[in-house]
Amino acid sequence: MRYMMLIHHDEVALANAPQRELWADYAAFNEALAKAGGQSSAGERLQPASAATTIRTLGDKTEVLDGPYADTREQLAGYFMLDVADLDEAIAWARRCPSSRYGAIEIRPLADTYPKPDKSLRQG
Repeated sequence: MRYMMLIHHDEVALANAPQRELWADYAAFNEALAKAGGQSSAGERLQPASAATTIRTLGDKTEVLDGPYADTREQLAGYFMLDVADLDEAIAWARRCPSSRYGAIEIRPLADTYPKPDKSLRQG
């Protein structure tokens, strides 16, 4: 089953973390994920939330806002794609993720491909 593991962390807490240890932990985590095989992939980091731009459209009016949508200390920081047997295995990987010590890890199953259109609805 395919999951996206979304990393949300407190940027201040992460900046105050012991950096050498944190990046060594991430190197070990990425190596373990690679050795596990399957379709799982190393994560992608995002720039800090201060670099975000949020677009919101209400009716015919569009707002462009500087910064993230959510007003919270924890911000979306990056993600990993997992291809594992089940949710329990995805949870085990989330527990091992170094950022779990500095925020929250959201595990979300990927949607199946879009359903094929019903041919009976086609005109012509």
